[in-house]
Amino acid sequence: MKTYSKPSVSKLVARFDKELKAILLNDLKAMRANVQTLKAA
Repeated sequence: MKTYSKPSVSKLVARFDKELKAILLNDLKAMRANVQTLKAA
């Protein structure tokens, strides 16, 4: 039988925060690129 240790809540929250920040930054970059192409057109 394997022993399974659950990750601590703080680690999960930190990972969630990191992932969310990365997603938001990517969205922001995409929006900025979109706005610049609209201004150029």
